[in-house]
Amino acid sequence: MKTLEAIAKRSSCRAYNSEQLSNADLEAILQAGNAAPVGMGKYETLKLTVIQNKELIDEIDAAGSAFFKNVGVDMPHPLYGAPTFIMVSGDTSDVEITKCNASCIIENMIVEAADLGVGSCYIMGNIAAIKDNKEICAAAKVPENFAPVAGLILGYPAEEPQARELVTTKIPTEYVK
Repeated sequence: MKTLEAIAKRSSCRAYNSEQLSNADLEAILQAGNAAPVGMGKYETLKLTVIQNKELIDEIDAAGSAFFKNVGVDMPHPLYGAPTFIMVSGDTSDVEITKCNASCIIENMIVEAADLGVGSCYIMGNIAAIKDNKEICAAAKVPENFAPVAGLILGYPAEEPQARELVTTKIPTEYVK
């Protein structure tokens, strides 16, 4: 698939079947994440954690649900039953740069997932819910002086996503010549 075709087919998947990702699909998605641009090449300031342990995913899901409830949003399962959760953690000495780098990593993985027919959804609320939870961070093997900054759920979609038309009018664009 060409890059723009994968981007056109990409959507936030919110319904998954229970089948776990194949090792080949997961490896390709992780390769895409590792190919992302990272400021000054400081890959050592980041960590990817692949969580496929259902109990830990359920705990993160429950924490996210409570987080959303506290801000007035009824979202009983914000991880949507996805069988895989990839968390990006980073050095806490510069969280803003870490978040930018994490966004690049997540986007690369999302586009590769779309190319493979794997559903995905960028996750932020659950990250906000667990970033200060020492038990969950320990279970997810987040290193000391690191914190979760972004997440991605993955799984085979319950329904095949439809390609959408790509346009250049969604985001206002100014040309300066």
